[in-house]
Amino acid sequence: MRTLTVSEKPDQSWGDLVPFWEDMEWPEGNKVEIIEGIITVSPAPACRHNLIASDIQRRLYSVIPEDWGIFQRLAIAVPSCLGMLMPDLVVTPLPDDAKVDTHIPAGLAELVVEVTSRASARHDRVSKAVAYATAGIPLYLLVDNWAPGGPTVTLYGEPKGDVYRVLRAGKFGDPIELPAPFDLVIDTEEFPVG
Repeated sequence: MRTLTVSEKPDQSWGDLVPFWEDMEWPEGNKVEIIEGIITVSPAPACRHNLIASDIQRRLYSVIPEDWGIFQRLAIAVPSCLGMLMPDLVVTPLPDDAKVDTHIPAGLAELVVEVTSRASARHDRVSKAVAYATAGIPLYLLVDNWAPGGPTVTLYGEPKGDVYRVLRAGKFGDPIELPAPFDLVIDTEEFPVG
């Protein structure tokens, strides 16, 4: 699987990128994001990727408040990083603004989850971590099926500037504990590898 990047001019502003991203007819089923000012089109994820995201989502539903939601296709805006990112999961209080239909400000998210694919691994590890920390998202869970030393799970938190602190890290098979407001242990034993 490959990722396609689209950029008409390298110096596009946020005001140019967002309307282009919103108005363009992109290939159905693909994930279209703006990462560091570049529009990136990724193919639909593999089944194992979706199984991991679904497993985490199912567990999160048991602990989130009634007025929060978990979204798989919700874009979050980080204008300071020229980012319109679409995490695999976004946990956020439900927006009460009926005008919200394409994206929300990233600062509304309480937790974002990324499950890497071969094509997205670098963005998930570096570019998106910087953007999520910059936006002040309290928790970032990275499920990295393609980590150099083997599949890992890393929970980042306590964002300062554009950097997170590693709160917990382990390999597939190790439990990963999400702190308050979730207070949830995710068993990674059944996460499919590869």
